Amino acid sequence: MYREYLVLDTVRVPPDKFGSDLKEVVTELLRKTYEGKWDRDLGVVLAVTEVEEIGVGKIIPGDGATYHEVKFKLISFKPELQEVVEGEVVDVAEFGIFVRIGPMDALAHVSQIMEDYISYDRKQGVLIGKESRRSIKSGDRVRARIIAVSMKGKPKIGLTMKQPGLGKIEWIEEEVKKKEKAKANKG
Repeated sequence: MYREYLVLDTVRVPPDKFGSDLKEVVTELLRKTYEGKWDRDLGVVLAVTEVEEIGVGKIIPGDGATYHEVKFKLISFKPELQEVVEGEVVDVAEFGIFVRIGPMDALAHVSQIMEDYISYDRKQGVLIGKESRRSIKSGDRVRARIIAVSMKGKPKIGLTMKQPGLGKIEWIEEEVKKKEKAKANKG
């Protein structure tokens, strides 16, 4: 889930940056510190969007830099359990598919892709359902539910596509058309 946070932190402005526009310097330092980094509480920080307040600089003996309390906004992406996400299949392996959701990849194990026996065609890089003949490959768009999130070290995300309304977008559209047709035939 994408979120905006208001953060309070202390920024060290080195002496070689004195005389430059303070807001620009602080924004640059915050971006270098935060953007692209993973934080257990914030998730993946995508952007520092606005510096709201910069406090008066303090000097610490033995250090020529100034330290400023800074209040700023940032946008991050943090996966939440049970969240429904859409993404693109970026890799297919014998054991499942990797789906890019926002700025990170998640894994849908073969057991969580469809209610069918799945075989892997290594040459074409495709997973194929034995009875349904449905296939999934890199570049396909999918809708899935987050069923596991591990925040230890590099974040790992597990997905399922076996619930109603989930799966490859084309599969979902086929199901909707079938239901509409069945409803029209009843009425």
